[in-house]
Amino acid sequence: MSNRNLLFSGFGGQGILFTGKFIAYKSLLEDKNVSWLPSYGPEMRGGTANCSVIVGDESVGSPIVTNPDVLVAMNLPSLDKYENAVKSNGIIFADSSLIDKKVQRDDVTVYYIPATALAGENGIPTLANMIIAGQMLKVFNEYDEEMVEKTLKKIISARKANLFDANLKAIKIGVDFEA
Repeated sequence: MSNRNLLFSGFGGQGILFTGKFIAYKSLLEDKNVSWLPSYGPEMRGGTANCSVIVGDESVGSPIVTNPDVLVAMNLPSLDKYENAVKSNGIIFADSSLIDKKVQRDDVTVYYIPATALAGENGIPTLANMIIAGQMLKVFNEYDEEMVEKTLKKIISARKANLFDANLKAIKIGVDFEA
């Protein structure tokens, strides 16, 4: 694997930064080179938030992802803003519960996951982000339950330890979903 440039985007409060942190930390535990650059600012609650993650075997230069290989769009404004920035032959993961249009490009692979609806139906309404993360792990053939558990134990704070099982459940829903 050379480096994979990922861009996570959505509304503040959807767990965009946490999802990027999860993917970055999991990769770090797998001895890959990693960069995680969250976007902090007034967009944190309600506006568009994003997070750049670079993962791979090569050294990471700039941590900024302007032309991602992979885009995670958790809402329509994010898809509208970043769809055309995705590299040709790239991949887009879209939360089809909140995005009611199809990607217009034919040179990218798109996975439509009704993550917000699935999260609500399964009693974990705030974890649509981790359902998408599970689908990503499946698509990239990188799902390893032991590594997922190890990663979650490292990144979930003691204050939110009660959310460990719910996050694990959300990831498994994403892995099991047939897009």
